[in-house]
Amino acid sequence: QVQLAESGGGSVLPGESLTLSCAVSGRTSSPIAMGWFRQAPGKEREFVGSIFWVNEIPYYPDSVRGRFTIFKDNGKNTVYLQMSSLEPEDTAVYYCAAQTRAGRPVRYAESYDYWGQGTQVTVSS
Repeated sequence: QVQLAESGGGSVLPGESLTLSCAVSGRTSSPIAMGWFRQAPGKEREFVGSIFWVNEIPYYPDSVRGRFTIFKDNGKNTVYLQMSSLEPEDTAVYYCAAQTRAGRPVRYAESYDYWGQGTQVTVSS
């Protein structure tokens, strides 16, 4: 079992930045990859980035590339989603997820085995 605990959500003004955290615990072996997704009201869950646990290579979709950065702190077993130049369209519940089985595309929610509870991000003036 893997437990994921997100934190760092909140309300910000357009153009501001916010960093979300995802603390990983509970499993003796490391995940293959960690992903971040978001879901706005009435919309499907959307992939916003991932990072492979061992080589720490990130991957971003075009919608957030250049504004979002994913990195990890090995000492804290924590993965971060740093978001900048936030727009109202970024308003959503943000989730982190852990992939523990290899060979699955990181951009699909179905590839992940464990999910956090989500944290709300609201961008509004």
